[in-house]
Amino acid sequence: MTELFLTMLERLGIIVMIAFVLTRLRFFRQMIYQDKLGRKQQYAAIFFFGFFGIVGTYTGVSLDINAQEFNRWAAATGLSSDEAIANTRVIGVVIAGLLGGYKVGIGAGLIAGIHRFTLGGFTALACGLAAIVAGILSGAFHRKDSRNKISNAFFIGAAAETIQMLIILLMAKPYEKALTLIEVIGIPMIIANGVGCALFLLIIKSVFNEEEKAGAMLAQKTLRIADQTLVYLRKGMDVESAEAVCRILHKEIDSSAVAMTNQTNILAHIGIGDDHHRKNSPIQTDLTKEAIQKGELIVSHNSSIHCINENCPLGSAVIAPLKQRGESIGTLKFYFTSEKKVTNVTLELISGLSMLLSTQLEIAEADKAYQLTKEAEIKALQAQISPHFLFNTLNTIVSLVRIEPIKARKLLISLSHFLRQNLTVTTETLTTLEQELKHVKAYLEIEEVRYVNRLVVEYNIDESVLLESIPPLTLQPIVENAVKHGIKNKRNNCLIKISIQKKDALTIVSIEDNGQGISQERIELLGVQRLVSDSGTGIGLYNVNRRLTIMFGVKSALLFESKQNEGTKVSFILG
Repeated sequence: MTELFLTMLERLGIIVMIAFVLTRLRFFRQMIYQDKLGRKQQYAAIFFFGFFGIVGTYTGVSLDINAQEFNRWAAATGLSSDEAIANTRVIGVVIAGLLGGYKVGIGAGLIAGIHRFTLGGFTALACGLAAIVAGILSGAFHRKDSRNKISNAFFIGAAAETIQMLIILLMAKPYEKALTLIEVIGIPMIIANGVGCALFLLIIKSVFNEEEKAGAMLAQKTLRIADQTLVYLRKGMDVESAEAVCRILHKEIDSSAVAMTNQTNILAHIGIGDDHHRKNSPIQTDLTKEAIQKGELIVSHNSSIHCINENCPLGSAVIAPLKQRGESIGTLKFYFTSEKKVTNVTLELISGLSMLLSTQLEIAEADKAYQLTKEAEIKALQAQISPHFLFNTLNTIVSLVRIEPIKARKLLISLSHFLRQNLTVTTETLTTLEQELKHVKAYLEIEEVRYVNRLVVEYNIDESVLLESIPPLTLQPIVENAVKHGIKNKRNNCLIKISIQKKDALTIVSIEDNGQGISQERIELLGVQRLVSDSGTGIGLYNVNRRLTIMFGVKSALLFESKQNEGTKVSFILG
């Protein structure tokens, strides 16, 4: 028994080799990582593990019951009626069921079992049936998350072999031979197959755990690089940002040099070769031009780099394109002294970094476009209120200079404050309600003079909320809309009420006029669409509403209330 046990443990070395080979096969990796195998994957797994079971049979030890003699290898041509095999066939079937489920386990068991039956011997039918039962048993313990425990594999392998011993006792004839066989091979086979299943699973888990660990470290490094480079690439790709990024990459990646180019010139080169690969000089390698043209990652060695400097020390390079909107705008280049340093892990990392930096450049471009759009909106607001209003105001001032110089001086001060505020908002993203109110007062002081005692403005202001933030040019366009479209045609008793009040945790702002009102059809579109009319572009209220909702959410959208010939009230909520 001891000799048999040691011999079977020795054969487990074959199990170790097969387990290692398995970890290199694609279908097996898919079996480990996927919740459900496809039909083709299942067939591949069944045939492979079935073959594994056959190998387990052939690497077993044949035993002649009558002579009590062992043959260190099972007979390939068949067994006599007095022979049986102590083997590791169960390992392949059990692992198939644990990793692939019922179908794979039973399929592998059928292949291994039928093969065993064809070899003959007085246990042929019992052993063949036991292989199928092992597939059913292990399939019952299959887990979709593939988190099979090593201890479970041992006990399932040992249990499957124990069941095989029981089937041999029940089915093999004569019973005395079956009993003698089990007394000799029972314990060694139960222990060896249990250990084999556990060892097989341990090797698989160890290999994949190492790969996952390496992948986690790679991801961590990539995230660290992303965090460091983002601050530089936010402003786009230029000589300054490229040099900073290359220094970070050269520090993080074990390479001889790192470079970045645009479509025509070298933006930065950090590392060896910087004596002739200089920033702002034209691209010097044909492969860089090829990477830009094809938009694909290219790996080169010394003879194919084609640097214009014959004594260039750079021996190998990985050139990855940098893209925006699908077009190559430059390259990211890693140089190495030898091709041996360009591993699959290195290529995967560089490919990921090129996509990461491309994404950061896309974000930088999107941010720039957003800022330009934002500035354009503000300029549109300014353009809307400036020319016509300015000319009318200046004409009013001219008419007052001689007859009412004090009023003309006051009007000039109001105009200067109004224009100054318009210029200030081009550099600000937020202002306070207090500043907005000053801007509105300056505007209305001008309009009060122009309306010559026809306009009255009432303020109902809670000063405790005046320091709250608000987008610039929010109140003035609403007030101007009330003047231009609300009270414009009233001959007298024109009234505008401005209220800023705190209610609970909210600040409620409203501008109300007693003008001609707005039709219900038009109210439903105000602030939602750009409405064109004879007296304006319709962009004012639209932009105000858009900026309020972007900054504070839909709860701060403009609310319109109006009745024909009675007036209009526009309000919104902050908080």
